[in-house]
Amino acid sequence: MERHPYDCYFDLLTPVLNSKCEELELLDYGKVSNQMLWSYLTRKKWKKAQDNPCFSALVNEVLAVKPGDFMNFQTVDAFRSPNWFTEVEEGDLNALLYGERKI
Repeated sequence: MERHPYDCYFDLLTPVLNSKCEELELLDYGKVSNQMLWSYLTRKKWKKAQDNPCFSALVNEVLAVKPGDFMNFQTVDAFRSPNWFTEVEEGDLNALLYGERKI
């Protein structure tokens, strides 16, 4: 995977990311990691990176993440997985589809 231009700010933004992750957990959105939030920011919010971003603007953008936007991104990202049935055996799939398992 290609490095994002803002990856050099990850360590500096860690306290802000922690704060936002805690906020999402308090709002009952489940366990959110810094990496999940960083992935959303770099792949969605910061798709077009500026050359020299102002650090305070990055902090503001992290704190301004809306829970709904983040969860929509996570949902779409989960649907983009390569193949849901790669680890499912044919017998298990038949049991799911037809209610019977062939051994």
